[in-house]
Amino acid sequence: MKAAGLMQGREPISNRRRVTRRFVLLALVTAFGWSGWLAHLHIAGRATPLDHVEAAMTDLRMRLAGRRAPPEEIAIVAIDDDIVRRDGGFPISRATMARLIETIAAARPRALAVDVLFLEDGRQPEADRALAAALAKVPAVLAAAAVFNEVTNEDGIPVATAVHRPIPGIGATALSGIVNVSEDAAGVPRHLPLVAMTDEGVATAFVLRAAALAARTDPVLGEGQVRIGSAVIPLDLGYHLPLRPYGPRRTIRTLSAAALLDGTAAVASLSDRIVVIGATALGGSDTFATAFDPVMPGVELLATGIAHLTTGDSLVRDARVRRLDALAAVTLAGAAVLLIALAPPGPATILALILLAAWFAVGTVAFSHGIWLSAALPVAAAGLSMLLCAMARQILDRHRGVRLAQSEQALRQLQPAALADRLAWDPTYLAEPLAREIPVLFIDLTGFTRQSERLGPVRTRNILKTFHDLVDETASSHGGLVVNFMGDGAMVVFGALDPDPARAENAVRATEDLIRRTRDWIARDLELAGAGRALDVRIGAHYGPVILSRLGSDTNQHITATGDTVNVASRLLAVASERTSRLAVSADLLKAAGIDTPDDIFDEQQIAAIRGRAQPIEVWLRHDPPPP
Repeated sequence: MKAAGLMQGREPISNRRRVTRRFVLLALVTAFGWSGWLAHLHIAGRATPLDHVEAAMTDLRMRLAGRRAPPEEIAIVAIDDDIVRRDGGFPISRATMARLIETIAAARPRALAVDVLFLEDGRQPEADRALAAALAKVPAVLAAAAVFNEVTNEDGIPVATAVHRPIPGIGATALSGIVNVSEDAAGVPRHLPLVAMTDEGVATAFVLRAAALAARTDPVLGEGQVRIGSAVIPLDLGYHLPLRPYGPRRTIRTLSAAALLDGTAAVASLSDRIVVIGATALGGSDTFATAFDPVMPGVELLATGIAHLTTGDSLVRDARVRRLDALAAVTLAGAAVLLIALAPPGPATILALILLAAWFAVGTVAFSHGIWLSAALPVAAAGLSMLLCAMARQILDRHRGVRLAQSEQALRQLQPAALADRLAWDPTYLAEPLAREIPVLFIDLTGFTRQSERLGPVRTRNILKTFHDLVDETASSHGGLVVNFMGDGAMVVFGALDPDPARAENAVRATEDLIRRTRDWIARDLELAGAGRALDVRIGAHYGPVILSRLGSDTNQHITATGDTVNVASRLLAVASERTSRLAVSADLLKAAGIDTPDDIFDEQQIAAIRGRAQPIEVWLRHDPPPP
């Protein structure tokens, strides 16, 4: 007496796991491929759209880290608006420049770096000679300008198409170095190239010349680093020095050139310092936007670079840091897609975002300690991987949802709708057997075996389907539950799902409707035309205690009712057949239904012996259907 075949086979679960494994593998391959490609570009120093994001994130972290105290050994002598106004315009005359350098040289600085281009002969040769003589009194470096076309050699060193150096009359008494600054995709100065390749060989940067001159040693370039004396400064790709301004303009100690010349500034304060001369006047046009100042004078950036090389307090972004960025990008991308692929979408997204936020926090702390970890690379690597994985999972889940709905619908067809609904909201229903007094009906389509021989298997199946639909619809309309279809028969119980005071009355009404509707259906159906009384319905019905429970294995269970009541109801069907009646109902059911005078609606009363039962039972029989 099987009620429903709710089977949870191992094959669907195995198939789901296989699909999940394939999805996770595909997600990981995609994430590693994407993040690996980005990591390769990052390690190689290739320009990508991520550079704009990285620029914004770097400025943010620079502002979060805040201003820093610059080293005391660096000082700037500013060619400011005061001296330009006194000298009658910009650039100031070389005679004034000679007097300024003479004044500084008297303080015996450690080194002098002049961020002024002397590319042409002056109008007054004696002024040029005076300038050269002043420069000879102090270890000095003069500015040179390189022209680049964004080409680098195989080592990432920029290639200059030309280098404009000071004229020989002035430059003969001093060293020279290129003052070019490397800007990022947002136009913010991020690096100072320490060397450049030219047709004449290697051109050295202004800041490297000045730092080495102050240290009284020659710089030694190694793989990803430069050594100045005992100090080793790590460099970015192509021997680029990362720039980290100390703050806005004038953060580095700055003295006015006009104040030095008129004696209002203490020249002695420049003693044993690295002095950088450069323009800060508004007309100088040598300014850059930084995180701290939108009009940072170029001389302050050069002074910052010299300070980095002198004190070693520059940002560290060498090959090792870039490889760490790459490892973080690949790891975060893999972790993010694993979360999205395996965990519930909401918590997975939150955890993945927490991972990215944690990396940004780590990068911010590292930045404050001078290590420049990439912020954009891991976000891009993990972010796009997460998005693609989330979209793919949504499609997969939607497909699974459709398949699950189809499977659920198919499973629902293997059991009564009311039972399916009950199991949906109460999966533990009848996990423990339940004792209850209820009506039990057995129904049989008498004479159908002979009809099926005439109809053939296809039409037989169609006829049975119609009969089963009629039984199920009629029983459900009276609160009954078809717990099993048995060929051309069925077993129906009432009040099985929940206690129902009217269960006995409903069962009696259901028997009447079943007889009437079955007769009408047989009369109308063309396939059954002419069957007459050879085809009819018979019902046996009884009321009493039963045990409702689940029977079967762990993976294949059905709901059933067992006990003497079920056996008696089944035997009453045989009694109805023996007496050629359509309905055999026990007096127990009629009493429970409140029918005190059964003889008004039944044709015959009988005391029937039930096989396998010691006590006979009072049975009421009906031969013809009740009037409509």
